[in-house]
Amino acid sequence: MTPLTDLEKFVIEEKGTEPPFSGELVNNTAQGVYLCKKCQAPLYTSVHKFHSSCGWPSFDDEIQGAVTRVPDADGMRTEIVCSDCGGHLGHVFEGEYLTPKNLRHCVNSVSMIFVPTEEELTSMVKYATFGAGCFWCTEAVFKLIKGVKLVQSGYCGGAASEANYKAVCSGKTSHAEVVHVEYDPLQVNFVTLVQAFFQSHDPTTLNQQGHDIGPQYRSVIFAHDHEQIRIANQVIEELHKAQVYEKPIVTEVTIFDRFYPAEDYHNDYFAQNPEQRYCQLVIQPKVDKFKEVFEAILMK
Repeated sequence: MTPLTDLEKFVIEEKGTEPPFSGELVNNTAQGVYLCKKCQAPLYTSVHKFHSSCGWPSFDDEIQGAVTRVPDADGMRTEIVCSDCGGHLGHVFEGEYLTPKNLRHCVNSVSMIFVPTEEELTSMVKYATFGAGCFWCTEAVFKLIKGVKLVQSGYCGGAASEANYKAVCSGKTSHAEVVHVEYDPLQVNFVTLVQAFFQSHDPTTLNQQGHDIGPQYRSVIFAHDHEQIRIANQVIEELHKAQVYEKPIVTEVTIFDRFYPAEDYHNDYFAQNPEQRYCQLVIQPKVDKFKEVFEAILMK
């Protein structure tokens, strides 16, 4: 590993800041991945980067789990550090409305290495988050789709700062049961995922799926960027025009905020509990129907 320069030590180890507009990555628009300068852990991809005119590289998302937030001692700002080595990256800001995610990671150029690689482009991961009633059902369906790398049950869209199954089921936190999906956009696109979402549940029943009743069971798409909002609304409009449903679609399309992973026993619930009555009577028919309709996109 190349030793850090004096400036890199000042920023990465002593939590300093490089002068604005001085970094070589400020205006970088090439495709690739941004690594931690100190330990080479992947932090961001070029998909996350945007131009903010602030003088430092700006990102509105991160590679999952790569960046850790640490409140400054004065409580005024939130520092971001590499999750692997703890090296100082910069600070994170919310509420500026510079992108649909309303988030800006302000990162020192010297804290990163940029690697423009074909490998990064062919293994790109994107995210989608859907609420379609009980997450046991939704997870079982999305796990069938070719190109989906990971499906995790959890909670999203609530007013409370924390979420767990008991609290969410009370209906008082405003969270929805959701699945957080990691997918390869070279194998499956977001349009297909949205179509799968609508096929997997009834989007015309407000705060209800079958006998599951409550705001946590609402139909909702948590979009991760402006393009996902556009696609979701376009699919809804097409379904309206085609008169696929007798009643109006009540699906909410809103910006993704924060995902709270569900308790471990919820994940892979259908596969782990095939003899459970709910799995046999509710989930299995959904899975069978999905396989019939979406045979072409199923994982082999």
